[in-house]
Amino acid sequence: MGIFDTLKSEAQRNFIARADDAKDHIIYKYPERNIRMLTQLTVQADEICLFVKDGVMVGKLGPGRHNLDSNNVPFLSRLLEKVTGGNLFVAEVYFVSLREFSQIKFGGPIGDVRDPETGLGIGTMVYGDFSIKVTDPEKLIVGLVGLRKADNEDFIGWFKSQVLKVTRDRIAELLVKKKWPLLDVTSGAYTEEIEEEVIAGTAKHTDSYGINVVRFGNFTISIKPEDEATLKKLSKDVAYSRLAGGFQQYAQGQAMLGAAEGMAKGGGEGGGGAGNALGGMGMGMGFGMAQMFMNQNQQQQQHGQQQQAQGQAQAGGGGRSVMDRLKELNELKSAGLLSEDEYGAKKAELMKQL
Repeated sequence: MGIFDTLKSEAQRNFIARADDAKDHIIYKYPERNIRMLTQLTVQADEICLFVKDGVMVGKLGPGRHNLDSNNVPFLSRLLEKVTGGNLFVAEVYFVSLREFSQIKFGGPIGDVRDPETGLGIGTMVYGDFSIKVTDPEKLIVGLVGLRKADNEDFIGWFKSQVLKVTRDRIAELLVKKKWPLLDVTSGAYTEEIEEEVIAGTAKHTDSYGINVVRFGNFTISIKPEDEATLKKLSKDVAYSRLAGGFQQYAQGQAMLGAAEGMAKGGGEGGGGAGNALGGMGMGMGFGMAQMFMNQNQQQQQHGQQQQAQGQAQAGGGGRSVMDRLKELNELKSAGLLSEDEYGAKKAELMKQL
């Protein structure tokens, strides 16, 4: 280091301010701990400066230019080093920004979330951005110094992990309590409700540190395309079984429909068509449908004639009128779960019962 660099370094020690490359940092720690008396300290309009010694906040200074003299700033007398004749005081100096910081990106896996509609566990991801604002600089600095995360990068990483943790817990809880279909959640239908829950949940973990999430920006919950296709197929199968009055009735209808289509196309090859229809249906229905079928068989064995009566009631539509089933069919079409041809065929079947 040359003589000019030495002189420049010495001159800089007479002025304390946030470094230019740290303008966008929530927390900036001044690199020097030994501060000369009469040093000039500059605090910007949107920040506050805190003095910490041995993990305890000793004093703070607001926006403006301050001459660090114990006569002007009384709390500095508690930081003076007697061996220096009162020319130096020792402290950790932190600058904390008080403005709102936006577009802090986060994301990660939520884990397997059970879809209430189909019963399948689906791997789910969340990503987006949020904004945060310091509400109590003293709590923030003292709390994070205790966690050894007073560096801005360490602090942001810690805060992102808190947001992801709360998001994971809240989404799993909401799906169980509200019974929201996972396809509706990933479509963004409940984004506003989830954001409110995550903000409230995060506050419980961060209030003690004097900082809070203000709002979310791009907030997206997603699943793999192949999982989305599986859920759509199973959701359609579940809806069909409800319209038919039960799983067994739906399976019988699918088998008869497949046989009829096979005979029409292949001139007597209806058996193959029926087999293809049943095979495709079995793959599409998946674990949730198989479990429903097993439960139904067990109930029939246990309850005998009572279950048989229930099965007859299901065959009649589970007590629902034809008009109710037509209304449900229309809702499925509006939701995009039925094509025009499927809607027309099912509607025609129900109209015959009027």
